[in-house]
Amino acid sequence: MKHGILFFLFLFCQLVVFGQETPYTQVFFENSLMSRDHYYSTATYTAPGWVKNSQNKLPVSEEVFFTPGNSLELRYVSAPKGSWQAQVLYHPIRGIDFLKPATMLTFRLLVKSETAAPELPAVAIGKREAKELSAFVLLQNFVKEYKTNAWLTVQVPLNSFKDLSYKESKEIDVIAFRQQGSDGKEHVLYLDQLELTPAPASQKITAAPKLTAATGYEKHVSIAWEKITDPAVRYVQVYRSSDNKNFTPVAIESPVLSRYDDFVGTTGQTFHYKISFLDDNYTETAQSNIVNASTRPMTDEELLTMVQEAHFRYYWDGAEPNSGLALENIPGRRTMVASGASGFGMMALLAGIERKFITREQGVERFVQIVNYLDKAEKFHGAFSHFLDGNTGKVVPFFGPKDNGGDLVETAFLAQGLLAARAYFNGNNQQEKLIRDKITGIWRGIEWSWYRREKNNPYLLWHWSPDQAWVINHKLIGWNETMIVYLLGISSPSHSIPANMYYTGWASQDAEAQKYRSDWGQTKEGSKYTNGNSYYGIPLKVGVSNGGPLFFIHYSYLGPDPKKIQDKYTDYFSNNRNIALINYRYCVENPEKHQGYGEGAWGLTASDGPWEYSASEPVPRADEGKMTPTGALASFPYTPEESMQALKNYYRNYGHFLWGAYGFRDAYNLNENWVSPLYMGLNQAPIVVMIENYRSGLLWNLFMSNKEVQEGLRKIKAAGSISTKKR
Repeated sequence: MKHGILFFLFLFCQLVVFGQETPYTQVFFENSLMSRDHYYSTATYTAPGWVKNSQNKLPVSEEVFFTPGNSLELRYVSAPKGSWQAQVLYHPIRGIDFLKPATMLTFRLLVKSETAAPELPAVAIGKREAKELSAFVLLQNFVKEYKTNAWLTVQVPLNSFKDLSYKESKEIDVIAFRQQGSDGKEHVLYLDQLELTPAPASQKITAAPKLTAATGYEKHVSIAWEKITDPAVRYVQVYRSSDNKNFTPVAIESPVLSRYDDFVGTTGQTFHYKISFLDDNYTETAQSNIVNASTRPMTDEELLTMVQEAHFRYYWDGAEPNSGLALENIPGRRTMVASGASGFGMMALLAGIERKFITREQGVERFVQIVNYLDKAEKFHGAFSHFLDGNTGKVVPFFGPKDNGGDLVETAFLAQGLLAARAYFNGNNQQEKLIRDKITGIWRGIEWSWYRREKNNPYLLWHWSPDQAWVINHKLIGWNETMIVYLLGISSPSHSIPANMYYTGWASQDAEAQKYRSDWGQTKEGSKYTNGNSYYGIPLKVGVSNGGPLFFIHYSYLGPDPKKIQDKYTDYFSNNRNIALINYRYCVENPEKHQGYGEGAWGLTASDGPWEYSASEPVPRADEGKMTPTGALASFPYTPEESMQALKNYYRNYGHFLWGAYGFRDAYNLNENWVSPLYMGLNQAPIVVMIENYRSGLLWNLFMSNKEVQEGLRKIKAAGSISTKKR
């Protein structure tokens, strides 16, 4: 999927490898973000054998762990004429496609019961989609100095597993345990840090941990540490105390981050923290200094600021270091810049300056870095690729070999942020003038008219490849997230498209456009761009089906003010508000009976999913129970009361799994007891920007102040009048 146009999913498996990325260890389990059971597991049995499970998943233990805060519980009975099997599945996280070649299956094992070594299970590795497992080997053969009630290191060479064909260790995505004996007793084991590892590391940590700050909020404390550059640091281990005497390990965090948000769930209490570092062998360093902070009640305004600041950090301290631009998702590729997310992120940075999260001087320095990088980055008739290498500025064809050129939609998202920044940095000093001049050069260099392909083509095309030309041939037809492309194309001072393309392309009512809308919406309602029906008591003038996923009313309206956009069919603030209200009422009625939906949990849109990125909509066929916080929170200007209900629910009731270092994680599904581990570049920024537009109108005012945009809107209005007269 691209962002709502589902045709791009098929390209996702065609990833191209670039050598500059630091490879990850292939981890099957380190911690479950959700309590109760682990989504990426299976557990089945045949009586009188038995294995403890919750909805056929392995239970999670928060009382016993090797690394905080939990482990997998493997409780079983191996009985004659019975059987059991449990599997831990590898979750292929978006962008974690650089994995260290492994030679060993390594994990930690705690035997809590009086279990003899021969009563331990057998273990195998396998491939999930092929439904293939290797021959099982006896676990007892790979446990040195076996004993109970102590964490043991288990290492099984991969060449010990027979009868499984694979070329690279990264093809392995199943670790299976099964009944070995038939003693009929109940056994209790705990598993932690299941991973495929290379040869044991010998690199020692030289850095010393140092905490720099602690800030208390309503129900969490955010602690920060000095940026970690030592490659030997595998994890940061966090300790908490409520009395400054007795410290308990509560979490491990990636050294890529420079903070940890500890959701304590209580208000009006002081907590103390210190950290240590762990290497690849889990050898721990000395502990850091101690910092403390107190949680406190917060007003609605303070909650809004808290949410904005946390999501802002994704684009500030989470940015790709050389370019200063946004990563596609965190965790994920560490040097791959996402063009569209970067445009959104620029507007989030501007909001951050106004909210005093950073100084104007810091913002200027970052934007000088950004525009200098973009000025030199690879372009295709002025358009940027979807993904760029943060070091070189060259295209990264992350979605496959056809996606190796200009992406006009991502370019429009990027230009949206640049034009807002050009208006913001209005100072007479050399640096702010440089920012404005560089942005103007980039803006004027985008050849929107080239992406028309042919002189009389009524549509703009999404992509152009330097060696495959128009091979994707995807025409931009609304209603979806791409209105901004036509708006900017018409507004261009150098390579503009005719204003009537707004009606012949974006709002086209010809047969091809009708078929396009009917195909993705799976209905003829809205196939002519206009709709005219009511859904859940809400009228909808424009939109396919009952409006589609909510990013349709976000991505093209972070800068363009929908209150000032009106064509011959509707005004877009009212239309967007109605789409948000339809989405809200659908979730409140909850026709599919999904867990958690209601007045405080609504906003179906595009986000990460248990196995892939997908777009959810307020229709049963596209509603699998996945909820995405950005859906409601980026709708603040349209639905302030309903959005605030959602914010408070997500934070106060679900914050223990949903809140982290960069605010709300991308999505969750209570039916499946699942939450995404990701923060998404396209979803974090709209929360910051649209809350700011609700509070002050900042980004709307900045973007709309551009004279080219004002002229473009005038042209569209005039084209609509001409079209109406012709009728």
